[in-house]
Amino acid sequence: MGKLVMDAVALVVYVVVSLPALTGIALHEWLGLGVFVVLAVHLAQHLDTLTSPTGKTKAARWARIALGIALAIALVVVVVSGLMMSGAVLGFLGYYAEGYYFWNPLHSISAKVLLALVLIHLFVNARAFRLLMRKWRKD
Repeated sequence: MGKLVMDAVALVVYVVVSLPALTGIALHEWLGLGVFVVLAVHLAQHLDTLTSPTGKTKAARWARIALGIALAIALVVVVVSGLMMSGAVLGFLGYYAEGYYFWNPLHSISAKVLLALVLIHLFVNARAFRLLMRKWRKD
């Protein structure tokens, strides 16, 4: 049950952070740091399922591992590029980063890649989610 709650929190926080027009840029930047922590915890909770051999072919396991690695890399690129062009977070810390015209497109592209990977991740894990929901309702 704890994993399911964390999964739901991760998804909701990700969706909110993905909409800076909803939150405003400053809150988007601060929530972005929070979503990084939430998604890192989510990844840590599910690390064992990436490599577990339960009924999956070798190719399927490698595909899940590759997807997990791609998600982690995309998340790091989104967070780092976001921090490097940040006004609120870096300003609060007393820093300023050069290279906005590099970081802004990188942030935009990596955010779109991350969204695509999250959608793939949700699709790949839809069956497991349904099974968890059925089990949870029976308990």
